Amino acid sequence: MTSELSTSLDEIRRAVAALCRDFDGSYWQGCERAERYPEEFVSAMTKAGWLGALIPEEYGGSGLSLREACVILEEVNRSGANGASCHAQMYTMGSVLNHGSEAQKRKYLPRIADGSLRLQAFGVTEPDAGSNTLKIKTFAKRVPGGYVINGQKVWTSRYLQSHMYLLIARTTPYEEVKKKTEGLTLFLVDIAKAGASLKSTPIKTMLNHHTNQVFIDNLEVTDDDRIGEEGKGFTYLVDSLNSERLLVASESLGDGKWFVENASRYATDRIVFDRPIGANQGVQFPIAKAHMNLQAAELMRDRAADLFDAGKPCGPESNMAKYLTSEAAWEAAEAAMIAFGGNGVAVEYNVERKWKEARLFRIAPISNNLVLAQVAQHVLGMPRSY
Repeated sequence: MTSELSTSLDEIRRAVAALCRDFDGSYWQGCERAERYPEEFVSAMTKAGWLGALIPEEYGGSGLSLREACVILEEVNRSGANGASCHAQMYTMGSVLNHGSEAQKRKYLPRIADGSLRLQAFGVTEPDAGSNTLKIKTFAKRVPGGYVINGQKVWTSRYLQSHMYLLIARTTPYEEVKKKTEGLTLFLVDIAKAGASLKSTPIKTMLNHHTNQVFIDNLEVTDDDRIGEEGKGFTYLVDSLNSERLLVASESLGDGKWFVENASRYATDRIVFDRPIGANQGVQFPIAKAHMNLQAAELMRDRAADLFDAGKPCGPESNMAKYLTSEAAWEAAEAAMIAFGGNGVAVEYNVERKWKEARLFRIAPISNNLVLAQVAQHVLGMPRSY
């Protein structure tokens, strides 16, 4: 790592940490109790330019590297905040940036960068398809000048907090394509303009995540709403997944560091039976082990991000980074819960809130079992398992 990048990363960490100090545990507890979207935090992140980090300067963004963007979200979660409330604003625009027309880039990217246009909602998963995106049923029928779309999506997070909806749909039936990855198309939908053609219902979850089912009924879109070429949407989708994986991995890394730092401090200060509980190996060793695994996972995250920024293939490394960081963060969460004991489930200590956040990333945005299957097949050359 060059000294210039090292200095830049240190500056980012300090600046993000300073912003997050204005949103302490009581703020996030209040949002959780009221099931309220952390609007003030997201607005502050936007105003500071962090959510436009990956948008080039020519389109109004900060033009930072992915490695730098990763550190932004890592520090957010390390500070006790929840980057998942706004992380999609950083990477969902990648489809427009990498595959949109110049007119689309000029129209949308500056507004995404300054926050006047929110693009956090991404419609991929469906009830009957799950992680098998190729089997989605939402269909866009060709009509003069555009398409009419019908279908249903689930787990569309922050739909109600978005102005635009990035939507993937079939334009050729699965049975009729020559290659199973063909026949899917990406659309950028104006939610307000869609009106009654888009209806959502919230999905209640164990944490304050703001996710929804979305029902699509005769939604009319134009050719100008399509991203890239018809039928190549899956390729565009996969193209943006590496950045998503690494940004989410960075949130897990931040969570893990939060757990280790807070558990270490608590175990040092907490006196039971006339001695700090951290002097007991049953408390001390799990925290130390979690710390070591987080340090190792960080190296994989950094390696994958450096490959991404160099324009080199990084699919396996990105998936492995996501797996390793989320598993290490969960290990740290469990170690913290044990160290805090009964206080770990008390809201005031924030452990239970962060514990729930850390658990989510073992199954989203991709299940860790799928990562294992991909590594086994595509890295190790073993038979396909799914």
